[in-house]
Amino acid sequence: MGPIRGFRKRKRAERCVAAASMASEQGTGDWWDDFSRRITGPLSLSKEPKKFESVLKISRKTFNYICSLVREDLMAKTTNFTFTDGKILSVDDQVAVALRRLGSGESLLNIGTSFGMNHSTVSQVTWRFVETMEERGIHHLQWPNSEEMEVIKSRFEKIWGLPNCCGVIDTTHIMMCLPSVDSSNKVWIDYEKNYSMILQAIVDPEMRFRDIVTGWPGNMNELLVLHNSGFCKLCEKGARLNGKKMELSEGSEVREYIIGDAGFPLLPWLLNPYQGKDLSDSKIEFNKRHSATRMVAQRALARLKDMWKIVQGEMWRPDKHRLPRIILVCCLLHNIVIDLEDEVTDEVPLSHHHDTSYKQRYCDVEDKFGVELRDKLTQYLSGRLLS
Repeated sequence: MGPIRGFRKRKRAERCVAAASMASEQGTGDWWDDFSRRITGPLSLSKEPKKFESVLKISRKTFNYICSLVREDLMAKTTNFTFTDGKILSVDDQVAVALRRLGSGESLLNIGTSFGMNHSTVSQVTWRFVETMEERGIHHLQWPNSEEMEVIKSRFEKIWGLPNCCGVIDTTHIMMCLPSVDSSNKVWIDYEKNYSMILQAIVDPEMRFRDIVTGWPGNMNELLVLHNSGFCKLCEKGARLNGKKMELSEGSEVREYIIGDAGFPLLPWLLNPYQGKDLSDSKIEFNKRHSATRMVAQRALARLKDMWKIVQGEMWRPDKHRLPRIILVCCLLHNIVIDLEDEVTDEVPLSHHHDTSYKQRYCDVEDKFGVELRDKLTQYLSGRLLS
């Protein structure tokens, strides 16, 4: 699955939120009152003021906006999903069920029991939501335009000191439980002996995903996933990371680039940290800034898995053709929460652990132009080019 792009600017999203609130079926809250009365089990014990947020993990404002994105398509479908009492699910009902499935990672049976519906209905509702969101929400994930990129580069330099940096790349594993008796599943076994699918993401300073690649099996390393990505091909053609260079001092300038950990190659447009012992003070300083900047991608992937737990644990025999689309929609939801400045996420602690059982891997591929760029930045950060 190649890089998936698209984004709606915040002001435009805010206008849609206002319109969605006016047009929402929910009106004054009657929808949630009715829906929440159907909730059984542990969920029914949630404290009243926070029940909506505790069940769906987003604010009402964000929920209304998501409903506005999918409403027309979901209403156009002819299939009528029902609760076990025969009542037809509204669009809001369907979105709530799908968000609960994606956000909790609970089994179809548990969610069906909690909301009073057949588990097969939960499955169909969730998949219809995924299909609609990947089309209607795709504008929330795109590579920045030139104006946005200048803001991104400025913030990376202001906070972490790396000039002309355009993003941070990282990968994470979406683990699966697959039958070992099927020999075709061996390709999904990664270096930690888990069955997994890889998600590669490039992140901006606000933890927003700007480019993703997923669908590749766990036995592929970062180098292979990167080189098979559309993003890499665009960079090699000069069609990406091709903005204006930044002058460091007289006669010295740096191009646009992204950074990644030691598992990625050192390329003219991708910088990894220095390796080895007895590094010079200037190289140690570069590595410190490099590591601090990379944390934004680690936190983004950890937040993705914390918020949308369907991709956090070990998925039971998932459809490997559908899973990349589910991952995409979770990434879109992640971005929407950021774009709408959803205050609910303020209560979610920031972590940088997204692949806790995975050890760091190392790539020894080094391009001479990448070496030159990294050394130039190292000299600049140490002050040698400022005199």
